[in-house]
Amino acid sequence: SGAQSMPYTYDNNLKTSEATMTLVYPRDWTEEGVTMLSLWFRGDAANAAERMYVALNGNAVVYHPNANATQTATWTEWVIDLKAFQGVNLTNVNTVAIGFGTKGSPAAGGSGKMYFDDIRLIRPTP
Repeated sequence: SGAQSMPYTYDNNLKTSEATMTLVYPRDWTEEGVTMLSLWFRGDAANAAERMYVALNGNAVVYHPNANATQTATWTEWVIDLKAFQGVNLTNVNTVAIGFGTKGSPAAGGSGKMYFDDIRLIRPTP
């Protein structure tokens, strides 16, 4: 809810911004029936509008459906079906990254500050 969230300042002036975590555990994202990745984020209306994405193993990328997600000024949950990460072996996830811009295609862009919290794997609700 913000008290212990991860702040991230991005600057996409002719680059993309990305925070990557190398995983030790859990690396098997199929254990215990999990099928989704959930993360909570908050931006600011003053932020530059940038695409937000999550990437697994450096190349399986899913973009947030709202191209202006960085300007969302309230805590918002983003739930991603793990099937959306095309070409990744979900039994061996090495890295997870949160980024801004278009991965692998730096362009002129802006800057801002985001907050992330409660990043977790979840099971479908019955």
